[in-house]
Formats: sequence, C-alpha cells, structure tokens
Amino acid sequence: MQVTLLKSKLLRAEVTDRALHYEGSLAIDAALMEQIGLVPYEKILVANIANGERLETYAIEAPKGSHTISLNGAAAHKGELGDLLVIMSFAQLDEEEAKTWKPKVLVLADGNKRVVRADNVLVADGVYA
Repeated sequence: MQVTLLKSKLLRAEVTDRALHYEGSLAIDAALMEQIGLVPYEKILVANIANGERLETYAIEAPKGSHTISLNGAAAHKGELGDLLVIMSFAQLDEEEAKTWKPKVLVLADGNKRVVRADNVLVADGVYA
C-alpha cells in the first residue's frame, strides 16, 4: 500500500511578486527549489498564513538567487506582497519507506534571504544563495 507524505516544505516564504496575467503557477527561487528537492512543474499545495487561503498549483523556477516567490495567474488573487506562505510538496511511499521518511524543510526570514531552520537540508551559514 502507498501512503502520501510531506516531501518538502518552505515555511514563511514571503510573497515578493504577483503576476495576474501570467498563465499560472508559483515562481520560486531556483536555489530554494534545489535545496528542498522541488522540480519544475511539480504539483504543490500553498497555504497563505496571512489570510488562510489555500491553493494547488505547480512550481516554476525563478532566477537563482533572486529570493523570488511570485503568485502567478489566478493564484495572484490569493495573496498580497509581503504575505507569508507555506509551500508544500508530497510524495507517495510504500509503508516501509514511510516509517523512516523525513521531509526537507526550510524556514525562511528576511524576504526569503535567510534560512532560520533547516531540517534534512544542507545550508551554509543560514544563507541559501
């Protein structure tokens, strides 16, 4: 039997841009995506801490080192600049793998420029890019 578990999470990711007329998705700094093992076009669940909104979309890469988190297309209606988000991806594992699984988690601060906590992720001096 397969179970669905948290694969990776960006906690307190700050919205830095909104692009209503973009086709859709959430743009995430490529360095952050790399750190947590998120691949382009992967399905994600996004929760807005500021307003309680939740949405499903897919991740696309923003330029590496840009610190960008951009709500695009219809998702732009779900948040404002400066809102803090929880961005989650999930994986399907068999029950045996699930017993020892540990998700990759980054807790961000300072406009996505600083990592304040990293679980199962290698980060040098609290800075990812």
